[in-house]
Amino acid sequence: MSVTGAEGATKSGGLWSVLGLPSPSAWRRMRALARAELTLLLRNRTAVFVSLAMPVLMMGATSSTVGELDLEGTGFSAGEVVLTGGLGIVLVLVIYTGLIPTYVARREERTLKRLRTGELTDGEILVGSAAPAATLALAQCVILVACGVLAFDVSAPRSLPLLLVGIVLGFVMLTALAAATAAFTKTVESAQITSMPLLMVSLVGSGLMVPLEVMPDAMAAVCRVFPVTSLTELMRDGWLGGLDGTERLRALVVAVAWTAFAVFAVRRWFRWEPRH
Repeated sequence: MSVTGAEGATKSGGLWSVLGLPSPSAWRRMRALARAELTLLLRNRTAVFVSLAMPVLMMGATSSTVGELDLEGTGFSAGEVVLTGGLGIVLVLVIYTGLIPTYVARREERTLKRLRTGELTDGEILVGSAAPAATLALAQCVILVACGVLAFDVSAPRSLPLLLVGIVLGFVMLTALAAATAAFTKTVESAQITSMPLLMVSLVGSGLMVPLEVMPDAMAAVCRVFPVTSLTELMRDGWLGGLDGTERLRALVVAVAWTAFAVFAVRRWFRWEPRH
Protein backbone atom coordinates (compact mmCIF):
# COMPACT_ATOMS: atom_id res chain seq x y z
CA MET A 1 0.00 0.00 0.00
CA SER A 2 1.30 3.44 -0.83
CA VAL A 3 1.97 6.05 1.85
CA THR A 4 -1.01 8.06 0.71
CA GLY A 5 -3.27 5.00 0.82
CA ALA A 6 -2.00 4.05 4.28
CA GLU A 7 -2.64 7.56 5.58
CA GLY A 8 -6.16 7.51 4.09
CA ALA A 9 -6.86 4.15 5.70
CA THR A 10 -5.59 5.43 9.05
CA LYS A 11 -7.77 8.53 8.91
CA SER A 12 -10.90 6.55 8.01
CA GLY A 13 -10.50 3.74 10.51
CA GLY A 14 -7.15 1.97 10.00
CA LEU A 15 -7.34 -1.81 9.69
CA TRP A 16 -11.14 -1.75 9.79
CA SER A 17 -11.23 0.40 6.65
CA VAL A 18 -8.68 -1.83 4.90
CA LEU A 19 -10.85 -4.88 5.65
CA GLY A 20 -13.97 -3.05 4.47
CA LEU A 21 -15.57 -3.26 7.94
CA PRO A 22 -17.08 -0.45 10.03
CA SER A 23 -14.66 0.79 12.69
CA PRO A 24 -15.63 0.73 16.39
CA SER A 25 -16.27 4.48 16.22
CA ALA A 26 -18.54 3.95 13.20
CA TRP A 27 -20.53 1.35 15.16
CA ARG A 28 -20.89 3.82 18.04
CA ARG A 29 -22.15 6.53 15.71
CA MET A 30 -24.66 4.18 14.09
CA ARG A 31 -25.88 2.92 17.47
CA ALA A 32 -26.49 6.49 18.62
CA LEU A 33 -28.44 7.26 15.47
CA ALA A 34 -30.35 3.97 15.76
CA ARG A 35 -31.40 4.81 19.34
CA ALA A 36 -32.71 8.18 18.21
CA GLU A 37 -34.62 6.57 15.33
CA LEU A 38 -36.07 3.93 17.67
CA THR A 39 -37.37 6.66 19.97
CA LEU A 40 -39.05 8.40 17.05
CA LEU A 41 -40.46 5.09 15.78
CA LEU A 42 -42.06 4.26 19.13
CA ARG A 43 -43.69 7.70 19.20
CA ASN A 44 -45.28 7.13 15.78
CA ARG A 45 -48.34 4.99 16.46
CA THR A 46 -49.11 4.49 12.78
CA ALA A 47 -45.61 3.18 12.09
CA VAL A 48 -45.76 0.87 15.10
CA PHE A 49 -49.14 -0.47 13.96
CA VAL A 50 -47.86 -1.14 10.44
CA SER A 51 -44.76 -2.84 11.80
CA LEU A 52 -46.53 -5.06 14.34
CA ALA A 53 -50.12 -5.58 13.27
CA MET A 54 -50.02 -5.51 9.48
CA PRO A 55 -47.81 -8.62 9.10
CA VAL A 56 -50.24 -10.53 11.32
CA LEU A 57 -53.25 -9.32 9.32
CA MET A 58 -51.56 -10.18 6.03
CA MET A 59 -50.71 -13.65 7.29
CA GLY A 60 -54.36 -14.09 8.18
CA ALA A 61 -55.28 -13.18 4.62
CA THR A 62 -52.60 -15.56 3.35
CA SER A 63 -54.05 -18.37 5.45
CA SER A 64 -57.47 -17.86 3.84
CA THR A 65 -55.93 -17.80 0.35
CA VAL A 66 -53.76 -20.87 0.89
CA GLY A 67 -56.71 -22.78 2.34
CA GLU A 68 -58.41 -22.61 -1.06
CA LEU A 69 -55.36 -23.85 -3.02
CA ASP A 70 -54.54 -27.39 -4.00
CA LEU A 71 -51.09 -27.89 -2.47
CA GLU A 72 -50.85 -31.56 -3.38
CA GLY A 73 -47.60 -32.07 -5.20
CA THR A 74 -45.91 -28.95 -3.85
CA GLY A 75 -44.37 -30.76 -0.89
CA PHE A 76 -45.64 -28.12 1.55
CA SER A 77 -48.56 -28.00 3.96
CA ALA A 78 -50.78 -24.95 4.30
CA GLY A 79 -49.16 -24.03 7.62
CA GLU A 80 -45.67 -24.25 6.13
CA VAL A 81 -46.61 -21.98 3.23
CA VAL A 82 -48.21 -19.40 5.54
CA LEU A 83 -45.35 -19.30 8.04
CA THR A 84 -42.50 -19.22 5.53
CA GLY A 85 -44.35 -16.65 3.44
CA GLY A 86 -44.82 -14.70 6.65
CA LEU A 87 -41.08 -14.16 6.87
CA GLY A 88 -41.15 -12.36 3.54
CA ILE A 89 -44.26 -10.40 4.51
CA VAL A 90 -42.50 -9.16 7.64
CA LEU A 91 -39.45 -8.04 5.66
CA VAL A 92 -41.50 -6.23 3.02
CA LEU A 93 -43.89 -4.48 5.40
CA VAL A 94 -41.52 -3.64 8.25
CA ILE A 95 -38.39 -2.77 6.28
CA TYR A 96 -39.45 -1.67 2.80
CA THR A 97 -42.77 0.08 3.43
CA GLY A 98 -41.63 1.23 6.88
CA LEU A 99 -38.37 2.83 5.82
CA ILE A 100 -39.60 4.83 2.82
CA PRO A 101 -41.55 7.38 4.92
CA THR A 102 -38.68 7.45 7.43
CA TYR A 103 -36.13 8.44 4.79
CA VAL A 104 -38.53 10.93 3.20
CA ALA A 105 -39.42 12.56 6.52
CA ARG A 106 -35.77 12.92 7.55
CA ARG A 107 -34.92 14.39 4.14
CA GLU A 108 -37.75 16.91 4.14
CA GLU A 109 -36.94 17.92 7.72
CA ARG A 110 -33.32 18.50 6.60
CA THR A 111 -32.18 15.97 9.19
CA LEU A 112 -30.19 14.02 6.62
CA LYS A 113 -28.49 17.20 5.44
CA ARG A 114 -27.47 18.09 8.99
CA LEU A 115 -26.23 14.57 9.71
CA ARG A 116 -23.96 14.71 6.67
CA THR A 117 -22.15 17.74 8.13
CA GLY A 118 -20.97 15.64 11.08
CA GLU A 119 -18.80 12.55 11.36
CA LEU A 120 -21.39 10.13 10.00
CA THR A 121 -20.79 8.83 6.48
CA ASP A 122 -23.64 8.42 4.00
CA GLY A 123 -23.71 4.67 4.55
CA GLU A 124 -23.76 5.05 8.33
CA ILE A 125 -26.71 7.44 8.10
CA LEU A 126 -28.75 5.04 5.98
CA VAL A 127 -27.84 1.96 8.03
CA GLY A 128 -28.32 3.67 11.38
CA SER A 129 -31.74 4.96 10.31
CA ALA A 130 -32.73 1.46 9.20
CA ALA A 131 -31.44 -0.38 12.30
CA PRO A 132 -34.65 -0.14 14.42
CA ALA A 133 -36.80 -1.51 11.59
CA ALA A 134 -34.29 -4.29 10.90
CA THR A 135 -34.19 -5.22 14.60
CA LEU A 136 -37.98 -5.28 14.80
CA ALA A 137 -38.19 -7.42 11.65
CA LEU A 138 -35.58 -9.86 12.97
CA ALA A 139 -37.47 -10.23 16.25
CA GLN A 140 -40.70 -11.00 14.36
CA CYS A 141 -38.90 -13.53 12.15
CA VAL A 142 -37.53 -15.30 15.24
CA ILE A 143 -41.02 -15.38 16.77
CA LEU A 144 -42.46 -16.80 13.53
CA VAL A 145 -39.91 -19.60 13.40
CA ALA A 146 -40.37 -20.39 17.10
CA CYS A 147 -44.18 -20.41 16.82
CA GLY A 148 -43.99 -22.60 13.73
CA VAL A 149 -41.82 -25.19 15.46
CA LEU A 150 -43.47 -25.12 18.90
CA ALA A 151 -47.13 -24.43 18.14
CA PHE A 152 -47.85 -25.39 14.52
CA ASP A 153 -45.89 -28.63 14.19
CA VAL A 154 -43.59 -27.27 11.48
CA SER A 155 -40.14 -28.81 11.37
CA ALA A 156 -37.13 -26.94 12.73
CA PRO A 157 -35.05 -25.12 10.10
CA ARG A 158 -33.13 -27.65 8.02
CA SER A 159 -30.39 -25.16 7.18
CA LEU A 160 -30.23 -22.28 9.64
CA PRO A 161 -27.28 -20.63 7.80
CA LEU A 162 -29.27 -20.55 4.54
CA LEU A 163 -32.31 -19.17 6.36
CA LEU A 164 -30.14 -16.43 7.88
CA VAL A 165 -28.59 -15.67 4.48
CA GLY A 166 -32.08 -15.08 3.06
CA ILE A 167 -33.04 -12.83 5.98
CA VAL A 168 -29.81 -10.80 5.90
CA LEU A 169 -30.00 -10.37 2.13
CA GLY A 170 -33.59 -9.25 2.67
CA PHE A 171 -32.44 -6.61 5.15
CA VAL A 172 -29.83 -5.21 2.76
CA MET A 173 -31.89 -5.44 -0.44
CA LEU A 174 -35.11 -3.99 0.96
CA THR A 175 -33.32 -1.23 2.87
CA ALA A 176 -31.58 -0.17 -0.36
CA LEU A 177 -34.82 -0.46 -2.35
CA ALA A 178 -36.59 1.66 0.29
CA ALA A 179 -33.90 4.34 0.02
CA ALA A 180 -34.08 4.22 -3.79
CA THR A 181 -37.88 4.53 -3.70
CA ALA A 182 -37.62 7.43 -1.26
CA ALA A 183 -35.58 9.30 -3.87
CA PHE A 184 -38.71 9.47 -6.06
CA THR A 185 -41.15 10.10 -3.20
CA LYS A 186 -42.03 13.75 -2.65
CA THR A 187 -43.87 13.54 0.67
CA VAL A 188 -44.42 11.13 3.53
CA GLU A 189 -48.05 10.76 2.47
CA SER A 190 -47.12 9.79 -1.09
CA ALA A 191 -44.93 6.97 0.25
CA GLN A 192 -48.07 4.83 0.36
CA ILE A 193 -48.34 5.24 -3.41
CA THR A 194 -44.69 4.84 -4.40
CA SER A 195 -44.32 1.70 -2.28
CA MET A 196 -47.42 0.06 -3.80
CA PRO A 197 -45.92 -1.45 -7.01
CA LEU A 198 -43.24 -3.50 -5.28
CA LEU A 199 -45.57 -4.33 -2.40
CA MET A 200 -48.30 -5.71 -4.65
CA VAL A 201 -45.87 -7.58 -6.91
CA SER A 202 -44.27 -9.13 -3.85
CA LEU A 203 -47.53 -10.19 -2.20
CA VAL A 204 -49.06 -11.63 -5.37
CA GLY A 205 -46.11 -12.91 -7.39
CA SER A 206 -43.24 -13.66 -5.03
CA GLY A 207 -44.55 -16.80 -3.35
CA LEU A 208 -45.61 -15.04 -0.16
CA MET A 209 -49.34 -15.67 -0.50
CA VAL A 210 -49.45 -18.07 -3.46
CA PRO A 211 -46.63 -20.63 -3.86
CA LEU A 212 -44.94 -20.56 -7.24
CA GLU A 213 -45.40 -24.33 -7.42
CA VAL A 214 -49.16 -23.94 -8.04
CA MET A 215 -48.70 -21.35 -10.80
CA PRO A 216 -48.40 -22.17 -14.52
CA ASP A 217 -44.78 -22.78 -15.46
CA ALA A 218 -44.50 -19.66 -17.65
CA MET A 219 -45.93 -17.41 -14.93
CA ALA A 220 -43.70 -18.97 -12.28
CA ALA A 221 -40.63 -18.41 -14.47
CA VAL A 222 -41.45 -14.70 -14.74
CA CYS A 223 -42.17 -14.40 -11.02
CA ARG A 224 -38.79 -15.92 -10.14
CA VAL A 225 -36.99 -12.79 -11.37
CA PHE A 226 -38.88 -10.54 -8.95
CA PRO A 227 -36.65 -9.28 -6.11
CA VAL A 228 -38.58 -10.70 -3.15
CA THR A 229 -39.13 -14.08 -4.85
CA SER A 230 -35.47 -14.97 -4.46
CA LEU A 231 -35.61 -14.09 -0.76
CA THR A 232 -38.74 -16.18 -0.27
CA GLU A 233 -37.14 -19.18 -1.98
CA LEU A 234 -33.95 -18.93 0.07
CA MET A 235 -35.80 -18.57 3.39
CA ARG A 236 -38.28 -21.34 2.55
CA ASP A 237 -35.45 -23.62 1.45
CA GLY A 238 -33.49 -22.84 4.61
CA TRP A 239 -36.49 -23.69 6.76
CA LEU A 240 -38.14 -26.55 4.86
CA GLY A 241 -35.76 -27.55 2.07
CA GLY A 242 -37.06 -28.37 -1.40
CA LEU A 243 -34.57 -26.69 -3.75
CA ASP A 244 -31.75 -28.52 -5.49
CA GLY A 245 -28.28 -27.01 -5.85
CA THR A 246 -28.98 -25.33 -9.19
CA GLU A 247 -32.24 -23.76 -8.00
CA ARG A 248 -30.59 -22.58 -4.80
CA LEU A 249 -27.72 -20.99 -6.72
CA ARG A 250 -30.15 -19.31 -9.11
CA ALA A 251 -32.14 -17.81 -6.22
CA LEU A 252 -28.93 -16.59 -4.58
CA VAL A 253 -27.67 -14.99 -7.81
CA VAL A 254 -31.00 -13.21 -8.37
CA ALA A 255 -31.01 -11.92 -4.78
CA VAL A 256 -27.44 -10.64 -5.02
CA ALA A 257 -28.13 -9.04 -8.41
CA TRP A 258 -31.17 -7.16 -7.09
CA THR A 259 -29.21 -6.09 -4.01
CA ALA A 260 -26.38 -4.75 -6.17
CA PHE A 261 -28.86 -2.89 -8.38
CA ALA A 262 -30.60 -1.39 -5.36
CA VAL A 263 -27.28 -0.18 -3.89
CA PHE A 264 -26.34 1.32 -7.27
CA ALA A 265 -29.72 3.09 -7.44
CA VAL A 266 -29.18 4.61 -4.00
CA ARG A 267 -25.71 5.84 -4.93
CA ARG A 268 -27.02 7.30 -8.17
CA TRP A 269 -30.38 8.82 -7.24
CA PHE A 270 -30.81 9.15 -3.47
CA ARG A 271 -31.57 12.74 -2.41
CA TRP A 272 -30.16 14.23 0.78
CA GLU A 273 -31.94 17.57 0.59
CA PRO A 274 -35.66 18.44 0.38
CA ARG A 275 -37.21 18.05 -3.06
CA HIS A 276 -39.14 21.32 -2.88
